[in-house]
Amino acid sequence: MTILIPTYIDNILVPVEKLLVHRQGLKHLAISIFVVSKGRILLQRRALSKYHTPGLWANTCCTHPLWEEDTTKAASRRLNEELGMTGISLIKRDTIEYKANVPPDLIEHEVADIFVGKCKPNHSLTLNFEEVMDIKWITPEDLNVEIKNTPEIFTAWLKIYMEQHADKIFNENDFN
Repeated sequence: MTILIPTYIDNILVPVEKLLVHRQGLKHLAISIFVVSKGRILLQRRALSKYHTPGLWANTCCTHPLWEEDTTKAASRRLNEELGMTGISLIKRDTIEYKANVPPDLIEHEVADIFVGKCKPNHSLTLNFEEVMDIKWITPEDLNVEIKNTPEIFTAWLKIYMEQHADKIFNENDFN
């Protein structure tokens, strides 16, 4: 199945096939979601079958909006598709542009809308094992220590978000 995602060509958004976008490092729209509960962030470990960054820990959920899809709707859709999570109000916190190499030969050049949602610790989840192999809840402080000590087990974008943009993504109310 060909997936077309919004990609900037000459500063105009056009639909381009997702794998081509990553092979050529084209700037494109993306979405990153952080779900928080009782002082902790929900992380996912990407399935081994993913075409890039398999087995690495990432934020709660990431995706690309489909061509002409609203990013808020795409975020809710993907949270349900990957983790079976529904009923979470997502708040857009920022839009962050970053560029990162993704071994062995892909490039992420994303303009990512960042969403944060809160849930109760016992919120229902059902992992889609084609997308997610594991999850864990972790405090921001412990996550930063793990990233420092074992950076190779995390996706490039999660490291960028936590090291460079955490103050734009999170606020004190997220961890009450």
